[in-house]
Amino acid sequence: MNLNQKLKDIQVHFKAKKTRFNSFGKYYFRSAEDILEAVKPHLTKHNVTVIVNEDLVVGEFGPIIKTTATITDGTDSISAAAIVGVDLAQKGMQVPQQFGSASSYGKKYALGNLFLIDDTQDSDATNNHSKTSSKAFLKAGTDSFTKAVDYVKAGGKVDAIKKKYSMSSEIESQLKSI
Repeated sequence: MNLNQKLKDIQVHFKAKKTRFNSFGKYYFRSAEDILEAVKPHLTKHNVTVIVNEDLVVGEFGPIIKTTATITDGTDSISAAAIVGVDLAQKGMQVPQQFGSASSYGKKYALGNLFLIDDTQDSDATNNHSKTSSKAFLKAGTDSFTKAVDYVKAGGKVDAIKKKYSMSSEIESQLKSI
């Protein structure tokens, strides 16, 4: 069996569970570590290895991490890449955390590209974005608002909060200024 056939077999049979939970968005997701753990039995079965490399590129808009996931049988190799910008203006994170977050994201998506991981069951894919039900209104001084502030301080995005809550432009401005 050549490498293309081996990769095809892995892509068809590979399943990576979503073991991580986002308590703010109330959904499960998979990490690069989840993907790597789930692929190990396939690597043994097909006598192949996976290598993940990262390159730092300085782009016009700041640092970019190019992550490449490669599968090899020792003779041939097949690669897939992901490119992720590092948001150095992200509040609530130190610079090492900003790079680490971008690195983790890049690994997850490079591996997802290599193994054709289908995220159609992810919360973003199945979320109807409240088209059939009304969203709660986010008000200052509430527990929900405090959680939203903590979420943004930890690096979360206001757009993610807007998917769950309706809010006034003043509340949105407050959250964006954190």
